[in-house]
Amino acid sequence: MATGVPASVDEVVELLGAGRYVADRGLATAIFLSLKLGRPLFLEGEAGVGKTEVAKVLAERLGRRLIRLQCYEGLDVASAVYEWNYAQQMLEIRLAEAAGVKDRGSLEKSVFSERFLIARPLLQALEPDVNGPPVLLIDELDRTDEPFEAYLLELLSDFQVTIPELGTMTATRRPMVFLTSNDTRDLSEALRRRCLYLHLDYPAQARERAILLARVPGLSEDLALQIARVVRAVRELDLKKRPSISEALDWARSLVLLGMETVDPATAGDTLHVLLKYEADIEKARRELLGLAPEPGVPSRPHVDSFRQPDGRS
Repeated sequence: MATGVPASVDEVVELLGAGRYVADRGLATAIFLSLKLGRPLFLEGEAGVGKTEVAKVLAERLGRRLIRLQCYEGLDVASAVYEWNYAQQMLEIRLAEAAGVKDRGSLEKSVFSERFLIARPLLQALEPDVNGPPVLLIDELDRTDEPFEAYLLELLSDFQVTIPELGTMTATRRPMVFLTSNDTRDLSEALRRRCLYLHLDYPAQARERAILLARVPGLSEDLALQIARVVRAVRELDLKKRPSISEALDWARSLVLLGMETVDPATAGDTLHVLLKYEADIEKARRELLGLAPEPGVPSRPHVDSFRQPDGRS
């Protein structure tokens, strides 16, 4: 496990590779610059292309705490930043009243102290940590609304949050910040200005093959290549949801469990439900890619290019 921030782009590639994350040069460069410049890294792209995994693997390999804020519609400050422990505050007030405390100002200052503050992910990321600055993952930010996005601007520019009753809470050491978006809505220019940006697409065939080999025990190089070819061909179809890397990994694991050494049309047709999540997409892949007739028992010719062996044999 590494103890310090990588000193070069090559070291980033090696660091992620040690966590079985196969990064291309563009991603490794963006991460390196983000770490060196102390700027948040905004990763945008389709669901399932490895955006979230980057932060998870980086935290693991650096030995840092991972703090994840999973975004959703209606996310507010109380869930993301902080809230007051109202039950303990009321108990403190009642005990003070029973003890005859008359100074309301002193009592108010007491109950609105850090002792009664419940830190949520964004505030936790600013707190000191013995293992070094944590990795803060703000995941699927596009699911939130614009007011919450605007609230983040202070955190992303100055690494601080303002609590009206206490004042400004500032990080002693800047956390490593990653933001992800599935591009379901446009995020503001103000937010983008505060971050380094990278769009992540589905991996090229060679990289996907490397990912499969790194993540699926028992997978042969030939089978990994065939799976990568078929998955790439499936993604080129007009589908409701194209298969993600995680679904490609699940499919590869399934084929290994079935003892398959090659991807044949019949087995592919029987296991497409692992790769695709909608019946219409499965039927389209069976018909247009695999060349399998929808009616059981009706022979049809498979799509030759998708099932060509690595040495050129079909």
